[in-house]
Amino acid sequence: MKNIHDESIPKDVIEAAVTKLTEVKNALAPYSATLTKDERRALPKMGEKTLAFVVNSHDYSTQYPELMPSFAKQDDFDIDVADATGLLPVEGLLNELASQINDTAMLAGSEAYNTALLFYNNVKLAAKNNVPGAKEVYDDLKTRFPGSRRKASVEG
Repeated sequence: MKNIHDESIPKDVIEAAVTKLTEVKNALAPYSATLTKDERRALPKMGEKTLAFVVNSHDYSTQYPELMPSFAKQDDFDIDVADATGLLPVEGLLNELASQINDTAMLAGSEAYNTALLFYNNVKLAAKNNVPGAKEVYDDLKTRFPGSRRKASVEG
């Protein structure tokens, strides 16, 4: 069994990352919105294909202000387009970072769980062979596995 994640991230590196991410979060907080699931679901979405349409519409609205509907404000449109496009690189970096963190945590967790299972099975064998201390450790760890499906189906 090859352990791929074999270098621990130093605590000071994690603390520095949390500090910097908190700084980014706090810097953007006054300009950020929080939506409910229903609000997110109800909004029309601007994707890659829609981006060009929005940017072109915005450009035309500044060139031909007389075509802007009277109930829509150019200033609001300017702000929305600037932030929707301006946040794209931030969103891209955050998505990439979130994916890397998720992958690293998943890999480390999987390897830790595999090693814990190896340890557990070794403790189980040691307990069966009356190795001192093994029964206590086994009794504590076996609570994670309250019963096998095989036993439940035989009894049921």
